Amino acid sequence: MRGPYYASVLSLIALIFLGLAWELVWAPARPGGSLLVLKILPLLAPLFGILRGKIYTYQWTSMLVLAYFAEGAVRAWSDRGLSAQLAFVEVALAAICFVACILYVRGAQEPS
Repeated sequence: MRGPYYASVLSLIALIFLGLAWELVWAPARPGGSLLVLKILPLLAPLFGILRGKIYTYQWTSMLVLAYFAEGAVRAWSDRGLSAQLAFVEVALAAICFVACILYVRGAQEPS
């Protein structure tokens, strides 16, 4: 059960850093950064619960990251250049986090 734990922690932290770098440095919607950086705030809410292995946090985080999957899919389709490439990375990280959270919860609920 360590694999899903590490995958969920790393992908969640990577989503946070991707959102910061994307909207402040690499490809902001406006020069100098944009308020879209605030999209990472919901990702900070489950961070400590995920790090502590709280099952309930894993359950609702799996639903939360679907919003980031959807945002990445839309921006991968509509944006161009680096922003579209970053959107594909966001889609991949959100998918990894989703699957890892589901596997963690599933493993925690199986009888030993």
